[in-house]
Amino acid sequence: MTYYFAYGSNMYVPRIKARVPSAKVISQGTLLSHQLKFHKIGRDGSAKCDVFFTGNPNHQVHGVLFTINISEKADLDRAEGLGNGYEIKTDYILLPNGEQKKTFFYIATAIDEKLYPFDWYKEYVLQGAISNKLPKKYIEQYIANIEAIEDPDKERAAENWKALGLIQA
Repeated sequence: MTYYFAYGSNMYVPRIKARVPSAKVISQGTLLSHQLKFHKIGRDGSAKCDVFFTGNPNHQVHGVLFTINISEKADLDRAEGLGNGYEIKTDYILLPNGEQKKTFFYIATAIDEKLYPFDWYKEYVLQGAISNKLPKKYIEQYIANIEAIEDPDKERAAENWKALGLIQA
């Protein structure tokens, strides 16, 4: 087993379980000196999440700490596009009880501040944050109020809205 910190769409448990069946929620977690940004260039041309290092100790990214089987890490690496816009970073995540856990997560290497996430992708992040009870103020500021766009690929959009159990508005 290894620790994995999710801060984007993988916080939505059904999504990560589809990618890594062994994934188990351990706790909420906080990565210090980083900010959540929707600026990673996705394979589909839209923005995906990134934990952007700021060096400011007041900046925090809230997310979910999982354990996964080491044997499934390569599957997660492929799903996340390791080497194609994301690289792995290891750092300590602060847990609500004050404990710190060394974990890995993905950071963006290909960014574009002008991109927007697709509405269904933002919804994965939002539903993951809500279902894992991340701080309400954080959810509002860094997720709920982020502008998103409609996916021009209607089939891909429909598949993702279905996976979310939601009907596209």
